Amino acid sequence: MLSVRIIYVHSRLQEISYIIHNNRILKTFEELGVREDILRAITELGYVNPMPIQEKVIPHLLNGDNDIIGLAQTGTGKTAAFGLPVLQRIDVATEKPQALIIAPTRELCLQIAGDLADYSKYIDDLRVLPVYGGSSIESQIKMLRRGVHIVVATPGRLLDLIKRNTVNMEMVRTVILDEADEMLNMGFVDDINEILTYVPDDRKMLLFSATMPTEIEAIAKNYMHDPEEIVVGSRNEGAENVRQIPRSETCCRLLSKHLRHYLLPHPTRNTRGG
Repeated sequence: MLSVRIIYVHSRLQEISYIIHNNRILKTFEELGVREDILRAITELGYVNPMPIQEKVIPHLLNGDNDIIGLAQTGTGKTAAFGLPVLQRIDVATEKPQALIIAPTRELCLQIAGDLADYSKYIDDLRVLPVYGGSSIESQIKMLRRGVHIVVATPGRLLDLIKRNTVNMEMVRTVILDEADEMLNMGFVDDINEILTYVPDDRKMLLFSATMPTEIEAIAKNYMHDPEEIVVGSRNEGAENVRQIPRSETCCRLLSKHLRHYLLPHPTRNTRGG
């Protein structure tokens, strides 16, 4: 629990630094277009104001026409940035996969699926299924046949399920590639290229990566439609620049408030969808 709070405080310090450095006026999730039932859930989780990548991605995914390339490291709020609008785009009455989220590891799949479950607490009957290697493929097939709305998958297991004709891709309208550079490092590029041939052409696609090597640029060129690039930090830099926070009275008040709030025992879950 302490490590979670430390990670979250670090994320909040980055956000506070960004706000002060750029004289940023805080927006709210409601102003970004997030729906009431989702707002209720994230408010209970302790979310107050959107982080920079959330402020940029959420309205774009809800209202924009272009695909998105998001260059941002882990811990900048990516999961909520794509997760909140993805949930809002789901038609619960259609019990087929409508969003596909591909991540490099079992751990990240479970984290994303868990965050989506938290965000959708007040959306009745919405089902999120994580699928990954090292667990029973038969149980995953059984869940798919019962009907799910969002699939969060590692590339190898997803491709296996596709080839067994157990994942219906015809209703997929949103595809997310999370930590694409890590999938490249783990040798999943060929799997990703093959998976993307099965999804409909009229889907919206988002690609998140800390860096943009040539192999990932090739995926963007081949499968994305006029993508808009959103950068948090510097392009092709593995970690966001963390600006030193000025020693000002305003800054000290902000730091005191957030450190006191997040380091003391607190009943809510303090992750920000990294």
